Amino acid sequence: ILLLIRNPKDVATSFYHFSNDMSPLPSYETWDDFFIAFMTKKMPWGCYFEYLSKWNKYADNENIMTITYEELKENAVLGVKNIAAFFGIPLTEKELQSVVEKSSFQSMKKNSHKTHGAFGNVLFRKGAVSDWKNLFNEGQNEKMDKAFEEHMGGTKLGTKLKYEVYCKA
Repeated sequence: ILLLIRNPKDVATSFYHFSNDMSPLPSYETWDDFFIAFMTKKMPWGCYFEYLSKWNKYADNENIMTITYEELKENAVLGVKNIAAFFGIPLTEKELQSVVEKSSFQSMKKNSHKTHGAFGNVLFRKGAVSDWKNLFNEGQNEKMDKAFEEHMGGTKLGTKLKYEVYCKA
């Protein structure tokens, strides 16, 4: 199992835009309204911190590889190599480069109409790391950091996310 996790602040930011662009989901008049719903576990798919906590129980399982979105954005070649090795898939250099190119956010966004139809515009917005800085105010940032520490502090997945997000930023 490949477990891809992402900075909770960017998850919230992405889900805010996704919710407002996806009519079956609740939409929010303001970012502040969304943030309150996100932090009080009123999301259609539940609480992201609880999701991470549940997966944390399996973090040491040899059949599970955890990688962060941030890792893949920072070094896609290394990420793809590690994923291929985990699944026992040998790749030539040409195949590796092809996978990296075709799985880049830019490439997937460009081809999203072919692969996902009209839904592609909803799924592929920016793909950026740290886009949360465009929405979060200082108080929201502090609340999210506190919630992260309460739910994920000292856990294997929490440590991995914290390193990728805070130590490499």
